Amino acid sequence: MILGGAQENTLLTCEGLHARGHEVTLATGPALGPEGELMNRARADGYRVVVLDDLRREIRPLRDARACAALKRLLAELRPDVVHTHSSKAGILARKAAAALGETKIVHTIHGLAFHPYEKWWKNRLYIALERRAARTTDALISVADAMTAQALAAGVGRPGQYTTIYSGMEVETFLSRPREADEFRAALRLPNDAVLVTQVSRLAELKGHEYILDAAMRIADPRVHFCFVGDGKLRRRIEAEIGRRGLAGRFRLTGLLDPAQIPAVMHASDIVVHCSLREGLARALPQAMLAARPVVSYDVDGAREVVTPETGILLPPRDVEGLALAVETLARTPALRERLGQAGRQLCRERFDHRRMVEQIEAVYQRITNA
Repeated sequence: MILGGAQENTLLTCEGLHARGHEVTLATGPALGPEGELMNRARADGYRVVVLDDLRREIRPLRDARACAALKRLLAELRPDVVHTHSSKAGILARKAAAALGETKIVHTIHGLAFHPYEKWWKNRLYIALERRAARTTDALISVADAMTAQALAAGVGRPGQYTTIYSGMEVETFLSRPREADEFRAALRLPNDAVLVTQVSRLAELKGHEYILDAAMRIADPRVHFCFVGDGKLRRRIEAEIGRRGLAGRFRLTGLLDPAQIPAVMHASDIVVHCSLREGLARALPQAMLAARPVVSYDVDGAREVVTPETGILLPPRDVEGLALAVETLARTPALRERLGQAGRQLCRERFDHRRMVEQIEAVYQRITNA
């Protein structure tokens, strides 16, 4: 339960189902790493939370075997009607444990696929084989974007009838009105009065595309354009060093880790939100920015095109630095375009990404498979 889109999705699902009268148990590994955690909120919400120490992010066969055994013991105790798994590794281990019960329905949500063009070929073959096997024991597969369904089916994972697209919900009301903290956030960055702030919200990690933003910044002559990276991760020191080496220190701010409750203020404080990741299911930062009526610029990866359209933002080929620089410069000098794109994005996302709608759709999947 580190800070992340899959984790926030899981948290809101547990909260929503618990509020609707279901008996909910959340099984998770320890919240380790620099990204921050959601464990305190999970433990405060009234449902049972079980932390399995061996359920970790890294692949370690012996530890993974112990985690699977622990999941089997937990599920044997709970005897749940539905086991709903999230994320690739936890999904594989927990579905194996649930299948051993032989009496529970199994649902898995695909937030992002472990196999992708930037992974080693042998790992991709392994991941695809494991996902195909797990899908055979799964009663329903939920994708956070149509793109995830298409990619999984192209790899032979599951059958079309198993899949339902349910967009990852969020607390949309918190993004619809500008909080006073937005002005405080902007003031804390010590920007010039006429600054146009371009923000990316993501972990500072491989494949998140921060290097392309640095490359684009070198091409943008407009001195009003400033950049902000919100988030933390293993690449922070490397990114800071690269900003210094390129002489961009005066135009970049790194906030480090922020509480999820601060993200609405971040989005409202920004003039443009970019997301240059090369691999996402559907980045939550995109609908979050749109809900705050901010224009978005994104690389065309995975589910991005399902929200970033010519009416709501600018979609670019992956790694397109020239296009990124041009998009930012165009939006920076055209406030009316920023306003038009932002308002259209808000209209698109305010119902589609409401967490209550997500929970209702998930509950409908449960009812369908348990009544089948």
